Amino acid sequence: MCRWLAYAGTPMLLDDVLYKPAHSLIDQSLHSKMGVETTNGDGFGVGWYSADNGGVPAVVRDIGPAWNNQNLREIASHVRSPLFFAHVRASTGTAIQQTNCHPFRHGRWLWMHNGSISDFHRLRRDLCMAVDPALFASIEGSTDSEVMFYLAVTFGLDQDVPEAVARMAGFVERLGKEHGVEFPLQMTVAVSDGERLWAFRYSTQGKSRSLFYSSRPGTVRELHPDLAFLRGVSDDTRLVVSEPLGDLPGVWNELPENSYTVVPSGPDDYLPFGPDTI
Repeated sequence: MCRWLAYAGTPMLLDDVLYKPAHSLIDQSLHSKMGVETTNGDGFGVGWYSADNGGVPAVVRDIGPAWNNQNLREIASHVRSPLFFAHVRASTGTAIQQTNCHPFRHGRWLWMHNGSISDFHRLRRDLCMAVDPALFASIEGSTDSEVMFYLAVTFGLDQDVPEAVARMAGFVERLGKEHGVEFPLQMTVAVSDGERLWAFRYSTQGKSRSLFYSSRPGTVRELHPDLAFLRGVSDDTRLVVSEPLGDLPGVWNELPENSYTVVPSGPDDYLPFGPDTI
């Protein structure tokens, strides 16, 4: 599968998150501890928002591995952003090409995914036919992840993110069951409009891929006062990651099955999530 991270909060250099932690995403691209594959070298991508781009995120993607890409290293050491995505890919069967690398962008939206639609090759035509015809030409690659994104846009991502993702999940499951697929959907998904970040963990089988969110910075500072990484950041700052970037106690919390989190968050760190039938 893949490994990914999403950051939202006080503007930070990408380098501070992508490279510097002990078990950074770059380290995970070679030495994943919780992924289906140890190595995630079938491409990578980063997407970020800034105050100067009118709400449209920048995206850089490449088909090579992240661990030795000098352009990514250069970008990470110069780009500072309040909200960014990063993804390292392990293909589940679709081609290794730039248009299949995450994150995916449509207007102000960013989307990335770890998981799969089972028997996607059988379901692909019917899934694509459900995408709004006005959006269909925007699908550039051949992955299930991108089709999931455009289904969510079709089902109202602009109006209600959790409901749109729930409708997408429900549609995939219903179509899969109609085709005799026992467990159609496996997903951890991150999506953002540049102002908020949503992250979802769900699978038909109830054995979802790993996903974690960071504790509130104030709590982390109390536990680890010498931790330089979170000095000066707001208490709304959060990371959501496929697997922890280190092993410090009290920093990482597993997102439960069938739930989602949103940043900035309310009083609840996470909320229940399930597919919605259409």
